[in-house]
Amino acid sequence: MRPRWTARNRRRNGPSRPRAGRLPGVIQYEGKLYRPPSEADSLILQATIGCSYNKCTFCAMYREKRFRVRPLEELTREIQWAARTMGPVRKVFLADGDALIAKSSFLEELLVRLRQAFPSLHRVSCYASPQALQVRKVEEMQRLRDAGLTLYYLGIESGHDEVLTRLEKGVDAQEMIRVAGKATEAGIKLSTMILLGAGNRALSSAHARASAEVVNAIQPRFVSTLVMTPVEGTPLFDSAERGEVDELSPLELARELREFVAGLELTGTVFRSNHASNYLALAGNLPRDKARILAALDQVLAHPGRAPFAPEWMRGL
Repeated sequence: MRPRWTARNRRRNGPSRPRAGRLPGVIQYEGKLYRPPSEADSLILQATIGCSYNKCTFCAMYREKRFRVRPLEELTREIQWAARTMGPVRKVFLADGDALIAKSSFLEELLVRLRQAFPSLHRVSCYASPQALQVRKVEEMQRLRDAGLTLYYLGIESGHDEVLTRLEKGVDAQEMIRVAGKATEAGIKLSTMILLGAGNRALSSAHARASAEVVNAIQPRFVSTLVMTPVEGTPLFDSAERGEVDELSPLELARELREFVAGLELTGTVFRSNHASNYLALAGNLPRDKARILAALDQVLAHPGRAPFAPEWMRGL
């Protein structure tokens, strides 16, 4: 059996670390790796280092890294090694946090080399910042889609402009809708994320309703929720240390999630709250399972003592 290295770790959004026993110095990873839960079985290729934006107040993932695009020939050697030593590769995730910002010509050539190396390749995906979507033309994304890059992970975080400003996302709600629409026009599937608790208690309800409105306008293929968590080394953590951040209780988060789901009017979206930061793991297809999800949340709110909240030791980022 040939060794298989796919940078997996539980179901959470990183960090991922190489398995013991891999060939040293062949696939080179710089710093911690992060990937969405659904990329647990993907080959992780670090096409870029860090995040070109890197200003979101809640995110600590790339603060120790200087953003840069890795040399294509260096990546090609890693692809060739993986093709020789791994089993069939069906999914590739392009790390780090902002691979889509790289030049279109670079990404096209990288995708060509991935297809040549992995005949069974089914999907290539990456994170997509709003800033990358701003500069990426629809025609470029169409060419990249045809070359195999078919799924973007987009952190919406909130549909409320005051919350987005506080998070320093760099865009307001209408701009988030506009740039997501470019990707949809290009035929790209979007997997979007909302940060529960991002509005603190004062804006909890408004954050939930506005976030549902933005998701409705985007109509992504996937939508998931995470719980905003202050992480050391971020401005959010510093604010929390000063007592400026309300960390909502599991019951308050369930109430916010219920209001968010109630406001969703989607035509074909997979919903998940399976990220390890969540207290409640819920899943379904919307609109089909909306009533069932709301009923489950109503049970939690009516009987919090019997609610299946994840214990703190099981939660993570």
